Amino acid sequence: MHIARAARFAAAHCLLRAASDVADHWVQTDHQARTKGQHDHNDGQSSAAGRRACAAHVATYTATQAAVLLAGTRVLWVRLRPGPVAAALTLSAITHYVADRREPLRKLADATGKGNFVRLADFGMNGAYALDQAWHHAFETAAALIASA
Repeated sequence: MHIARAARFAAAHCLLRAASDVADHWVQTDHQARTKGQHDHNDGQSSAAGRRACAAHVATYTATQAAVLLAGTRVLWVRLRPGPVAAALTLSAITHYVADRREPLRKLADATGKGNFVRLADFGMNGAYALDQAWHHAFETAAALIASA
């Protein structure tokens, strides 16, 4: 029984991780990537456009994860229950939206002493992107644990 759950977790994690990269780097439109983090506190227009772009990106991101998870588990003959899968995809979607609005992660980075790193854009590094990806990886792992329950 424990081995079966470990196999379900491993399959779910690999599939969610692969789907995330495809959704973030191939499915996401250029407009979504450029606009999803906009925060213009003076006129609300840019902020609304940012929220819409982020929501559209998260919708395609979650759909990609769901499709890959469904197809992959069928190919692997891994059975996941619909309730935990829905909960896992919901966690992934919500946390992805929070991160991709950018300001919440910047505030978290500032609060945890990573303020300089999140703004790093030199030496071949992009601190904001690295922290964004670490956030996504952590919650994809949690989502895979939930999906495999």
